[in-house]
Order: sequence, then C-alpha cells, then structure tokens
Amino acid sequence: MSSAVELTPPGPRGVPPLFARLVDDSALFPPSDAAMPEALKGHFASRSGDRSGVLGVFLCQASRLPELITELIKIKPAEPLPLSLIIDTGLGGVPKAISIVESRSELLALKMVEMPAPSDVDEVWLERVSEFVPEDVVRVVEPRRGVGWLDGVQKVIEHGSRPKIRCGGQSPENFPEVDEVADFLSVVAASTGATFKATNSLHRAVRHTADDGIEHHGFLNLLVASARCLSGGDVRGALASTDGAALADEARGLSDEAATAVRAMFASYACAEFDRPVGDLVELGLLGTE
Repeated sequence: MSSAVELTPPGPRGVPPLFARLVDDSALFPPSDAAMPEALKGHFASRSGDRSGVLGVFLCQASRLPELITELIKIKPAEPLPLSLIIDTGLGGVPKAISIVESRSELLALKMVEMPAPSDVDEVWLERVSEFVPEDVVRVVEPRRGVGWLDGVQKVIEHGSRPKIRCGGQSPENFPEVDEVADFLSVVAASTGATFKATNSLHRAVRHTADDGIEHHGFLNLLVASARCLSGGDVRGALASTDGAALADEARGLSDEAATAVRAMFASYACAEFDRPVGDLVELGLLGTE
C-alpha cells in the first residue's frame, strides 16, 4: 500500500494542515509551458515566499533532465530541488532517468516518479514499476479512463503505487464526469491506506465554467469530496458544487484529525500557476491575507 502523504512543516506564515504541500509545480506543462529558466525562477521564488507551505514538488519530464540540471548548476540552489520525475520516455527509460537524478544529489532530491499506465494495467508491468523505482520514492501511475478503468485503479493501489486521476486537459473528453470522479474516490477510500494524486485543469479552488466553455473541477471540491467520502457524506454533491463559500465553510470546519485523514487520501495535485490556487484560498478566507 502506498504511504500516506507527509504533512511537512508549514511555511513561514503558517499553512493549515489541509493545504500543506498540496500544490505540485507543473509550470513546464500546459497551459503554462514555461521555459526551464522561468519555471525554476518562479518555483524558487514561491519556495522562499510566505506561501511556501502550500508548495509541493517540482515536476519535470525525464526527457528534459539534462536541461533541468544545466539550469540548476547555474542557480546553485541552497538545497536540492524536490523533484517529481514525469516519465515520458517509456518504462524502459526509468532506470537511466533515476540514475541521472541520483548522480546529482546536490541539485535534486527525487520524491516521486509518475507515469501513464498501458491500456491494460497488467501485473507484470506494475511489478517492473516497483522494481525500477526505489522504495523511498513515491510511485504514481495513471490508468486510462475507459472500460475497466476502475479495475486498473484498484490494481495500481494493490501494487503499492498511487493512482492518478486526470481532471481535464486540452479537449472536452479529458474532463471526467462528476460520477467518474466520485467512483474513483470510492475505490481509493475503500482501500485502507490508499492515496491518490490529481492533475490537469485544477487551477481554481471551486468548480466553474472556464473560458473554453467547459466545466472545470475545483481542487477544493476534491478536498471536500474526499472528506465526505471518508465520513459517508454526499460525495457527488461536493464535486458538483459551485458554492465556494459553502465549500470553504465545510473545509474550515474539519478537525485537524479529519484534515490529516483527507490529505492521507488526497496527497497533492499538479498546477501550472501557483499564484492562482493560493489566491483563491486567500479570497475564500482559508489562508491568511498576509
């Protein structure tokens, strides 16, 4: 079973446990598609800022590791960059990529390895993932939505990896329906100690209709839905809600114990623009204004 998320110490101004290390930095990916220097500059600025307690790991494709290392050599960070390695070179490229990261331990601290699963999530493939990724590194596997999707999610959990759910993308079919997200959460919650990660189009806290005309899921909806999933509440109602004030009140009312349980289930999500989720949390009164 995958390990629970580590609720690391909050940032300089203090961050509630529900939001500690919640937002992983995917500035290199759409919609930002930032150049490496700009992405790293923004990440280190956020990591040294007042909201640093909300910030998680930096996401980088395996194919861009040389570029990442070159820029870090120029920056000379005081501490190694917490890294999630996104495998875009196929499962066979994992050992080499991990070896490169581990050879530059003064620059990089490998925390997570993420990869898409094949259409058929078979046990042999999952065993190879377990063999290739060190035990102290979190394994994140994204089963493809479609026929047998939830069976794939269950297999990922049983093999000690975190399943990942893609909540959007660049076309309407990339956005799962509320029922699909609710079913995913039910599978995770039913597996003792299971943890998931989310990605894509979760830039805002609350469900809304974006400029593309598509209803986007909100990360606060996911947090509240996870809490309800653990307590037997209305999960679909939480996912479908567009009432930011009500969602914020419910999140604010969670005990520290309940918040820790939620984050043990919902580890983190990837976002390309760190200031947007932080701004929403401030506006909703869930983070201090300074």
